Amino acid sequence: MKKKDEFYIGYVDRVGEGTKKALGRFILVALFSLLLGGFLFAFFQRPASNSFYDFGDPTKVVGVYHESPYPMLRVQLAENEFKEIVLLGFGKSGANPFLDEVREKKGDLTNKKLTIEGQLIYYNGKTLLEIDDGQNISITGEGNFEMSVNQRDLEIEGEIIDPKCYFGVMKPGYGKIHRSCAALCISGGIPPVLVSKGENGAETYFLLTDLKGNPIHKDIIPYIGQPVKLLGAVSQLGDWNVMKVDLGQIEILNKKSSIY
Repeated sequence: MKKKDEFYIGYVDRVGEGTKKALGRFILVALFSLLLGGFLFAFFQRPASNSFYDFGDPTKVVGVYHESPYPMLRVQLAENEFKEIVLLGFGKSGANPFLDEVREKKGDLTNKKLTIEGQLIYYNGKTLLEIDDGQNISITGEGNFEMSVNQRDLEIEGEIIDPKCYFGVMKPGYGKIHRSCAALCISGGIPPVLVSKGENGAETYFLLTDLKGNPIHKDIIPYIGQPVKLLGAVSQLGDWNVMKVDLGQIEILNKKSSIY
């Protein structure tokens, strides 16, 4: 005799044995799938970078101001040892709107020793300083800055990123998922940076300019957040590389980016 199927009505009948067993199997399978999914997600997840953004913890930094080609402070760490700190604005903007407040009152800032209070962003030996108020910038003396003019032509593969997000504010701050954010940051005046990763995993960073050494922003947007090959003249600026690029010669590569 064929066994009748159970018909369950919650407010009338009790749960039958067959329904109990089916529910038990479903719960076990669901729990196992949930645990397995969590394990696989964690296993294949790219580790978070050891970048830092000192939001809400302002620091005063003293250095000689220059624009070569972007607003920077040359900070002396020890005798004959300097670090170039890239200056940024609050949010998705460059530092110039805040520096202009000081220029209107004090004139040209080049080769002036400035004290600036802002939030530090640092990663892999590179340091940025976010300014959120022109009142936090003061002139404290005179300085001297000279840039090396030695150049060498290099062909480099990597990805163009905005350094504010990549070096600490956003995780992840690279790739297609971050392209729209990077476009807004670079359009707002944050300098574009090429990240190139070597075979040993070490990253090298290049501040990008046009062929005349001038800042570039909106014209570089079509190439950010994807693997590219650049050919340009590279010079050394403290602990940074500066690369003059011909925008018409940038090659978008049909491959996975080498930085992730």
